[in-house]
Amino acid sequence: MTKTSRSFRLQRLAARATLPLLCAALAIPAHAQSTDSASSNKGKTQRAAPKAAAKPAPKRAAKPAAKAAKKPATSKPAVTPAKPAPAASSPAAAGATPAAAAATTSAAPREADYIVAVVNSEPVTNNEVRARAARAAQQLSERGVPTPPTADLRKEVLERLISERAQLQYARETGIKVDDAALEQAELAIARQNELKSIDELHRQVQQQMGITVKDFRDDIRNQVTLARLREREVEPKLKVTDSEVDAFIREQTGVRAPGQDINLAMILVAVPEGANAAERTKLQQRADDVARRAKAGEDFAKLATEFSDANNRGRDGGVLGLRSADKYPELFVRATQRSRIGDIVGPLKSDAGFHVIKVLERKRNNDLPEVRIPQTHAHHILLKVGANQSERVARDRAADMRRRILAKQADFETVARENSQDESAAEGGDLGWVSPGQFVPEFEQAMNNLDPGQISPPIVTRFGVHLIRVDERTERTLSSDEQRQLARNMLREKKAQESFDTWAREVRGRAYVEYRDPPR
Repeated sequence: MTKTSRSFRLQRLAARATLPLLCAALAIPAHAQSTDSASSNKGKTQRAAPKAAAKPAPKRAAKPAAKAAKKPATSKPAVTPAKPAPAASSPAAAGATPAAAAATTSAAPREADYIVAVVNSEPVTNNEVRARAARAAQQLSERGVPTPPTADLRKEVLERLISERAQLQYARETGIKVDDAALEQAELAIARQNELKSIDELHRQVQQQMGITVKDFRDDIRNQVTLARLREREVEPKLKVTDSEVDAFIREQTGVRAPGQDINLAMILVAVPEGANAAERTKLQQRADDVARRAKAGEDFAKLATEFSDANNRGRDGGVLGLRSADKYPELFVRATQRSRIGDIVGPLKSDAGFHVIKVLERKRNNDLPEVRIPQTHAHHILLKVGANQSERVARDRAADMRRRILAKQADFETVARENSQDESAAEGGDLGWVSPGQFVPEFEQAMNNLDPGQISPPIVTRFGVHLIRVDERTERTLSSDEQRQLARNMLREKKAQESFDTWAREVRGRAYVEYRDPPR
């Protein structure tokens, strides 16, 4: 694979990984959705510790996405409805355009509606299954994928609907709600993806092209946003991606090793025998502490290794482990030395084998990664936190009043931010600097992406509180190697999130009472 093709592939992967979870859940038709589009979202919201750059989340990093590809200037794509959020079901059960459903149902005799299953106390009807199956068949056709037999497809669709219904019930029981403001932001994102100028135009297209009511469309979108928030709450906080996993992922996707990851370490091992009692362990740890102290004081590490190391060769090679990529070293060593300089002594580190004293001998930068370009946004925001001293309603009203005063030129955004914002950016007038796709939680980033330069959002609610957002300008830039590593980390995190969510969804489905009903005779 050439460097150019690798670069293109990584950019496509970048775009795919940083699409907002919501937009991943909404069924955009194949002809209207490019894998290179980069309407990103997914990460955390306020500044947190830097994730190097790119997906990812206000840590000051990001899960970058590639530049959105321009859509053909032919006819406008049909607007698409919500597709189910990730659940334990095969791709064949994914939704397709409602327009397809309308075409399918109008071409065939209309079947009677009846209950096909009950999930706890809620029914799933034949009409729901038929409409979803028709959309799935159309989407598969657009992708050039053979459509399964109707009976098999409907069976898959029914199982997905049952899983979704169980998840939505759990979301309601655990207090997840999607207010009208969040719903409007989701609709605006869909309108923009379909190159429509407003939500009203989206609603007209939904009624005219799809033959479904605005209420049903909005209910479906609300459900998908609910499922996205459920996944964000139940799955994402538990995910962890290690440096060695990132390195392996980069090699797999690009054929190039991650830059700056070849290291050479020396080690002294003070072994702890199996079955050692507490007193013996304490004595051995004291020996390791003494070795580390002497090494840090400047004594020759190789001589200390020869004298004290219990490694296989008893330190006769000075404890040198050799120059190798980070994924060839134990994660314990890599994590402990990742911020260390050449010559630094680290430890003792405790493992099942005993206590390790590590010296960083060498770091070598290997091949650079292919070029990846991402969109960036310069934005300001104001945050009003919600809690015992301020309800969400009060915070929303305050934010709406601030926005009104700013738009009326009675105050400027920066001054209002300095005086009122409860974010660390308040001192800079709410300036977030240049941010990359995926750097904020989905609700925040989606609202930011919906703004044109100079616009101020209505009050936006996230887990951090209520925000006003102003977009100043947009640009595009090339990612550094560190930022590409962050991009890879977030892509891998998204992959793990999907796998974890599938497992979690199956557990929720397993706890639900499901009764299947036969069709009426």
